[in-house]
Amino acid sequence: MVRKNSLANSGSKAAAGPADRRVPMREFSRSLPMSLLRAREAVMRHFRPSLRNHGLTEQQWRILRALAAIDAIEVTDLARVAFLLGPSLSRILRDLEARRLIERRVAEADLRRGVVSISAKGLKLIEAVAPTSEAIYAAMTRRYGARKLAELQDMLHALERSLAGLQVLGQEGSGKDAETE
Repeated sequence: MVRKNSLANSGSKAAAGPADRRVPMREFSRSLPMSLLRAREAVMRHFRPSLRNHGLTEQQWRILRALAAIDAIEVTDLARVAFLLGPSLSRILRDLEARRLIERRVAEADLRRGVVSISAKGLKLIEAVAPTSEAIYAAMTRRYGARKLAELQDMLHALERSLAGLQVLGQEGSGKDAETE
């Protein structure tokens, strides 16, 4: 909804200024998604140079880190864990497999499903990146504070858990969460 300023009311075709553009929403800079994106960017700008030095993208690193923590995982579960869409994950897995950083096989229980694990070469790459990654974490911890960083992690986990039960508006249903129904 745009309010007309006095120039617009007098017949002038001048564009409305920022103060004249009123929308029934919080300020863009105060939106939670934008705040989270800005914080993510502030963090990731420190990690990207190291990843580039090792020939990795952020998404490839995310996959390798997820795989390093487990023995093997189905591709669909990996997409969920690494927050990647299926088509993107397929391309990334193809690239990582070509570099022999991961291994793929067919799931024994369902031959239509793929299972992925990190290779020995992938683990060596993780070990090569780890010192720089940990040094970046240490610098961030010194700068922001260990207690505040732990509290931030706890708060983000709590937010995630809290929103997990909230029905997404615009989808089927009334838009109310389970606790208010």
